[in-house]
Amino acid sequence: MAQSKPDDKKGSSKSELSQRLLFVFLALMVYRIGSYIPVPGVDPARMLELMNAQKGTIVDMFNMFSGGALHRFSLFALNVVPYISASIIVQLMGQIYGPWKAMKNEGESGRRKLTQYSRMFAVLLAVVQSFGIASALQAQHVAYDQGIGFVLTAVVALTTGTIFLMWLGEQITERGIGNGVSLIIFAGIVSGLPSAALNTLTQVSSGEISILSILAIIVLVFGVTYFVVWMERGLRKITVNYARRQGGRQGYMNQNSHLPLKLNMSGVIPPIFASSLILFPSTISTWLSSATANDEGWRGTLSRSLQGVAQALAPAEPLHMVLYGVMIIGFAFFYTALVFNSQETAENLKKSGALIPGIRPGKATGEYIDGVMTRLTLIGSLYLVLVCLLPEVLRSSLKVPFYFGGTSLLIVVVVVMDFTAQIQAHLMSHQYEGLMKKANLKGGSRGLTRG
Repeated sequence: MAQSKPDDKKGSSKSELSQRLLFVFLALMVYRIGSYIPVPGVDPARMLELMNAQKGTIVDMFNMFSGGALHRFSLFALNVVPYISASIIVQLMGQIYGPWKAMKNEGESGRRKLTQYSRMFAVLLAVVQSFGIASALQAQHVAYDQGIGFVLTAVVALTTGTIFLMWLGEQITERGIGNGVSLIIFAGIVSGLPSAALNTLTQVSSGEISILSILAIIVLVFGVTYFVVWMERGLRKITVNYARRQGGRQGYMNQNSHLPLKLNMSGVIPPIFASSLILFPSTISTWLSSATANDEGWRGTLSRSLQGVAQALAPAEPLHMVLYGVMIIGFAFFYTALVFNSQETAENLKKSGALIPGIRPGKATGEYIDGVMTRLTLIGSLYLVLVCLLPEVLRSSLKVPFYFGGTSLLIVVVVVMDFTAQIQAHLMSHQYEGLMKKANLKGGSRGLTRG
């Protein structure tokens, strides 16, 4: 009877991995092609002028996440931002709203229901956001034809694009490698790097920037990237003892394990929230300035007031840096408290017969874990502040010619780390299956020999 060789098993695992990687590549190609299909009824020249006036606002940040799709007002202009916002809101509600919290504890079926709620809420957000964008473009005279026809066309096109990207992200997650939604955001951010590098080389060739400055910036970028990877992998392992009952005279035998706590439990959510809030006044003032800045009524007063606030909150301004850092720290503690419940973790340890050496089980364990988590969150939030404020200093003092954003860097590094980890897990699982089958075949052959 023919037996499969280990090399054949290894080859099949590599073949499956290649197919998954090819699927991811083709799906991202579809996403990039769709980001160049424009929504009908928009004047490209006027749209370009409007987007150039939005530099440094929340619109510019969303345009970066979409890979320039908003700049071109394509079908994928909203990207997966409505779905991400809906998922975060549903996740937060799952921590504070009783029925959804109980649904979350139901297991896989409860998670499926919450995922379905996220999809429906994402469609609702996409409709609202696309309607707001279409109305704003009409007010700025970007649309060729003013009227309900353009608004309906834009709403249907942008909402459909968001729904398609939601489906595409799920297909990448199921048939490819990694998280599909994260990879779509990653592709949008990375797509802007070639043009930024080309602009930098153009400035170097023209003599505007010295080669020494570019080399120093490259070294700094690699250093910050290494620092982000090192911090994202940071763990605090709390020793946990499990008492297992043994037969005979041994009684109980202690087994040591660890409770791993991440240094940055909140991920990239605090910088995104903080950026959105601190850029909101400048975005509103930019939209209102051209229409109402010269008004003598309350609209003109409001517009001029918002312009003053926007100037004070402009990037590289002291007030901007202070508020940005405080918001990141606040959101880091807030989001960590929502996604990690120290008392619930302590109760789970108690139910499983585990205890932390020197700490009483139950409430005392919860307080101890909460204290450790507070110190970790403080260090993690300060690390996020450092990474996010460093680009502001570079742009203001060293006049860095290309975009180097802390939020985008965090997203890229975290997605790449998750992607490589899943590739390694995929290869290890196939290797483990091959070893188990090999062991079973050896055991079966020995049984036949004995018989």
